[in-house]
Amino acid sequence: MAENHILAVNELGKAYVTNDTRAEILDGVDFVVDTGEFVCVVGPSGSGKTTLLKCIAGLIPPSSGRVVFEGETVTEPPAKLAVIFQDYSRSLLPWMTVEKNVELPLHKAKFPKAERPAIIAEALANVGLAGKGKLHPWEMSGGMQQRAAIARGLAYQPDVLLMDEPFAAVDAQTRIELEDLVLEMSRRLKMTVLFVTHDIDEAVYMGDRVIVLSGAPAKVARDIAVDLPPERHQLHTKNLPRYGELRAEVFELIQQAKRPVTQNVGVVRA
Repeated sequence: MAENHILAVNELGKAYVTNDTRAEILDGVDFVVDTGEFVCVVGPSGSGKTTLLKCIAGLIPPSSGRVVFEGETVTEPPAKLAVIFQDYSRSLLPWMTVEKNVELPLHKAKFPKAERPAIIAEALANVGLAGKGKLHPWEMSGGMQQRAAIARGLAYQPDVLLMDEPFAAVDAQTRIELEDLVLEMSRRLKMTVLFVTHDIDEAVYMGDRVIVLSGAPAKVARDIAVDLPPERHQLHTKNLPRYGELRAEVFELIQQAKRPVTQNVGVVRA
């Protein structure tokens, strides 16, 4: 693995076997992520984006291939990798305050207790929730709850942040605000982010690269460098001719990749 590749996905395959059926989800997915990159992953519905992310995070084992994180093959959740899922309503514990929710991963990581308040306060400030730590999740809007979930990932101080469609459950206006928040935060904190989304506009707008998956069983259909100005703006960037060209390229690839789900299932034979 090259020195600047913090994450490498090498010929990753994943299949689920149930009774006499075998569902091939991933078939030789191969790409790398460099330190400091913001890489988006898109693909048709059911193409295995979340399965891919779970394999990368060490939450489920691959059937073939491997994931290499900071030079080590992933066999369990790595200590310096954090995941933010799309359903904030399930990831935040309603009986705990926001600051207690943010503190949860710090116990496992064994951050000194005396240092935790400052870490939590900084994480909440980074997502625009300074002074909101005493609230409970149910006292906050959906957008604020997702900010709290992002703050929890930041407090853990990961080397790579994995985000699985983190804005899917919020309204359109809040989604725009969270896109810009995460972009600004990733650049300011020099974060490495792997961002899974079904939204083509979001992928092109946010990413340094867009990895387009084929239909299941998924492979990398194309790895696209997003050659847009690094500073993004919801109106100015999306009005650039190059933005439209990139969006069209990703759209066409996803349309080509769509295939019937029945092609993914076969009979397991001895």
